[in-house]
Amino acid sequence: MPDLFDPVTVGTWTLRNRLVMAPMTRSRAGTGGVPRDIAATYYRQRATAGLIVTEGTQPSATGQGYLNTPGLHTPQQIEGWRKVADAVHEEGGRIVAQIMHTGRVAHPDNKDGCETVAPSAIAAPGVMFTAYGPQPHPVPRALETAEVPSVIEEHAHAARSAVEAGLDGVELHSANGYLLHQFLAPSSNRRTDAYGGSAAARARFVVEVAQAVAEAIGSRRVGIRISPGVNLHGAIEDDPAETAATYRALLDGIAPLGLAYLHTVGDPAGPLLRDLRARFGGPLIVNDGWSSVTDETTARRRVRSGQADLVSVGRAFIANPDLVRRWRDHAPVNTPDAATFYGGDAHGYTDYPSWTA
Repeated sequence: MPDLFDPVTVGTWTLRNRLVMAPMTRSRAGTGGVPRDIAATYYRQRATAGLIVTEGTQPSATGQGYLNTPGLHTPQQIEGWRKVADAVHEEGGRIVAQIMHTGRVAHPDNKDGCETVAPSAIAAPGVMFTAYGPQPHPVPRALETAEVPSVIEEHAHAARSAVEAGLDGVELHSANGYLLHQFLAPSSNRRTDAYGGSAAARARFVVEVAQAVAEAIGSRRVGIRISPGVNLHGAIEDDPAETAATYRALLDGIAPLGLAYLHTVGDPAGPLLRDLRARFGGPLIVNDGWSSVTDETTARRRVRSGQADLVSVGRAFIANPDLVRRWRDHAPVNTPDAATFYGGDAHGYTDYPSWTA
C-alpha cells in the first residue's frame, strides 16, 4: 500500500508526498485584501507539503466574511498572490487557492459596508468578530434568481485570477457553512425556485459553480471541499436520508467534470463519504475535522488503509513549517499557539522554529 510520503498524481500535478496543508484563515491580509509579503514567507516555509491549499479567499468584496482576509478579484490582489506562488514554486511546492464566499457568515463592518447575501434571508447564528468587537450576523439579502449567474461568474473570475497569479489551481469551498454549503443545507436554503426545494435543486448552484470554474481554468486544476453533516454556522444537515440525497445529487453532477480532487471533512470510513468517494471516482483528500488533531499515526493509517489518497492537516502545519520532515523522521513537534491563530504580525505566523536534529 502507498505511504504518506510517497508521490502521487492529482489533477495536472505530480505531488512529492500525500500530506496536504489544509486551508486555514489567518486574517493577516493587508489593505484591500492584498496578501502581504509576510504571506509569501509563511507559505514558502511550508512548501514541502505535497500540496498547499491557501486560506479561504473571497471571490468578490461581497463574499468577504472575516477581518483582513485576502481576495482574488482585483489586480492588486493578483500581484500579492503572485509573490506567494513564486515563493512556493521556488521551493518546489504546489499551491492552490481556496475560493471562499462566506455568504451570510459575514458582517458589513469587515467589508467596507458591503451587503451580505445568501440563498435565503435567514441570519447565521452567533456573532462575527469585527474591529468593533463581536456583533450578531445580520439578516442577509436573499439572492434573486436572476443574480445567481453573476455570483457563479465571480467564482470563475477568481479562478482565472488565481491562474493569472501563477497559482496551480483552486479549491471550491463548499463546506463549513459558507455560501456554497448554505445552498446545500435545508436550514439555510428555503428557496422555492430552481435552486431550492429538493435535493437536486439545492445541489444545482454548487454544480453550476464547479462547471463554470472548470470551464474557466480546466477541470484538472479544480478541487472541491465538502462537509456533509458537520453542521457549522447553522448549515444544519440532520436528516440522514435528505443529506445523502443532496450530496449524491452534487457528486453525480460534478463527477463528469473530472475535477482534480474531492476534499472531505469527517470520518472517511462512514457509509456516506465512502459512497460519495465512489461516485466521484478521483483522488480523495480527507480531513478529520476539529474534534481531534490529526497526528502522524492517523495520517499514515488513512493512506495505508486506502481510506484516502491524501490527508490534509491544519494546526500541525501552523506550528511546524517543516512538518513533512518531522513526521517522516519521527521528530518532536511544536505546539500551536491558539492565541496567535488570527490576526497580528509574524508572531505565531512565520516565527515557529524548524527542527534541528
